[in-house]
Amino acid sequence: MPPQPTRPRGRGPRRPGAGRAASLSVLLSLGALLYTTWTLEAFLPTGLSPLQVYVSELAAKDQPYGTFFRTADLLAGLFVLAGAVGALAWLPRRGWAVAGWAGLALFGAATAADSRLALSCAPTADAGCAAREAAGDLPWTHSAHTFTSGLAVGGALLGMVLLTVAARRGTAAWPALARTGPALVVLELAATAWTLASVAAFEAGRGTWALGVGQRLQVLFIAVWAVILAWSVTAAASSSARRG
Repeated sequence: MPPQPTRPRGRGPRRPGAGRAASLSVLLSLGALLYTTWTLEAFLPTGLSPLQVYVSELAAKDQPYGTFFRTADLLAGLFVLAGAVGALAWLPRRGWAVAGWAGLALFGAATAADSRLALSCAPTADAGCAAREAAGDLPWTHSAHTFTSGLAVGGALLGMVLLTVAARRGTAAWPALARTGPALVVLELAATAWTLASVAAFEAGRGTWALGVGQRLQVLFIAVWAVILAWSVTAAASSSARRG
């Protein structure tokens, strides 16, 4: 009988090539960058107070720069979604990491949907808008925005927690995320609690409790964490390539 081909020994779990890892890193980084375009409100005459309004109100249909901010949110969501799906396809599939990437994919998809289901007006800055919102006189897309926003934050939290756990437990070789991830998760949870409390206060007619600050911190921590994740993916691939 002809000799049977032998399978190479010592081959570990599949690793993405440097090119694929770089692609994932670019997608995640671009998503994070576009997710922070709200910072341009410091230079644009939006007429909205960053201390008071939702970030989403910058993209409301009646706002002067609404189209710009909605487009940025759409692209941010699509880039993160593509990065998460690519990670599920190319990176080793292990429990914590798989669930975390799925959460990040949900975040990306919900963020993209959020941009298409924009607020009709800015309720925290416009009493007439708030009155129409309370009376249910606004289009269904206005109310649907709240649902997709909740999904986006839930997906982001799921991804942040589970991928950080994967890094801490060593199921993913991401030392940078292992070091900084826990602090960012705690900060994100605190900012989310602040945002939810502020929303409840506003809906009860007790002011906004600096709602804008809380929510801006919320989205900022998500973006910073995503950049660290992107760096970690690239660094892990480079380290693996050096080891051969």
